Amino acid sequence: MEEILIELHLCKKIHTSEGDEILDVKIEIPRLGFITLFGKSGVGKTTLLRMIAGLTQPDSGYIKVGTEVWFDHARKINIKPQCRNIGFVFQDYSLFPNMTVKEHLLYASQDKETRYISELLDVFHLKGLCNRKPGRLSGGQQQRLAVARALARKPRILLLDEPLSALDSETRQTLQHEIMLAHRNFQATTLLVSHDLNEVVKLSDFVYVIDGGKVQSQGKPVEIFRNSTIGTDLQLVGIVIKIEDNVLTVSINNTITKIVTTPDKLKDLNINDRILITAKTMDPLIRKLTENEAY
Repeated sequence: MEEILIELHLCKKIHTSEGDEILDVKIEIPRLGFITLFGKSGVGKTTLLRMIAGLTQPDSGYIKVGTEVWFDHARKINIKPQCRNIGFVFQDYSLFPNMTVKEHLLYASQDKETRYISELLDVFHLKGLCNRKPGRLSGGQQQRLAVARALARKPRILLLDEPLSALDSETRQTLQHEIMLAHRNFQATTLLVSHDLNEVVKLSDFVYVIDGGKVQSQGKPVEIFRNSTIGTDLQLVGIVIKIEDNVLTVSINNTITKIVTTPDKLKDLNINDRILITAKTMDPLIRKLTENEAY
């Protein structure tokens, strides 16, 4: 039987696009597991991470980590964020503009262990960028730094809030691999927020699907998405580059695609919007490409 590291049952009133809703979530996370909270935007996934981190206070419930109680509303226990052994990677990276790459890691490190910091720089391919500040880093390099900084304090729990959502497909795939290596090498229990199916299946041991304020399903990624309506659609993320009449021109992984649609689906779209394109996967046309074909 797996050793459970985190047990929690939390309730919090949240504001969604459909009005106020009560987020009421009960989950268990095994030690050294890679767990994903999956669901559409606005269902409370980030709020749940922030409650675990101590950045948002639940309305009721409890958080137990190992033998420690981090939060218990009934017993009036609420451990300060700095006393919770976590690393948190935010969507916007939250890097310090006046610090170099190495200074970020030294600042986050509690014991200033240079060998460990050097290992982080190696794993995330940052060693040659030690003296650069965030303004001189690419988006992928900034994200590498954000994850490395979160791991610099040797956290027991690593919280990742859609850390790769703003990156291009190639950089995203590379960083997914690096995050998995870091998860294994640095012995952190990892909790990821994502609504990217490929990312969830590639990285996760276990998934909690959240909707309507509740955990609607849970299990191994392949089982969850094979047996639910979530997995019956093909989902692609693209960038709108042109809107003309009823034709939408979209860049999907640097491939230009034209989509004919209806005016009502175009009325709220603008150039450079990121969009999710969903298509039914029942009996799709599939053809293997030859080595000489462009794609």
